[in-house]
Amino acid sequence: MPQQFNTFIHLVFIGFVALFPVVNPIGSAFIVSPYFADISRKERLKFVKRITFYSFIICAITVLVGHWILELFGLSIPVIQLAGGIMICKIGWEFLSADDKKMPEKSAAEKAEKEHDTSAETKLFYPITFPITTGAGTIAVLFTLSAQGANTDRSVYLVNICALLVSIIGICILIFIFYLNTNRLISFIGERSEQIINRFMAFLIFCVGLQIVAGGITNLIKLHFNL
Repeated sequence: MPQQFNTFIHLVFIGFVALFPVVNPIGSAFIVSPYFADISRKERLKFVKRITFYSFIICAITVLVGHWILELFGLSIPVIQLAGGIMICKIGWEFLSADDKKMPEKSAAEKAEKEHDTSAETKLFYPITFPITTGAGTIAVLFTLSAQGANTDRSVYLVNICALLVSIIGICILIFIFYLNTNRLISFIGERSEQIINRFMAFLIFCVGLQIVAGGITNLIKLHFNL
């Protein structure tokens, strides 16, 4: 029992450390912040709860049945990396090419209409949850961790899976905290600094997408040519 507990704690730590940089709840919070502009604290809380729930579901399904889903559709992890990386690049480019000067020019009528607009709500799963929050990098890491934790002994397998789920819960808690309180940090640093950070984070998101695409292409070449 002590050995299993030590293994459990070790896997929780490894899972958390591996997931944190690919999920990047701090950086992602700045990226998704524009989607939550001009909404109340109550609406933001509701939206963030749903994003956190969606993120947990994606990660949990990936750990529990992701391998079978890939086999069902005949997909490989490199293909997931390639497709997800392209999606992330697209989102990063859209933020980089957005014109900040157009934002203050909204009329009072448009702002009033914005309060009842459900466009942010329709984007909670795509693209906010997937691929911005939990994208191809997250899925690839979870596939790797679940494969490393696979074991023919059912009790050991359950311990490994439970450890990964605890790591996912820890990451989801961070997502909830940072996504909910990003506006406070933005109000502290100022509007101009927010624009600079958003541009910088959008550039990093674009670079991350390119990195995932490059990794997917490399893995595809290795897979098909048995390198």
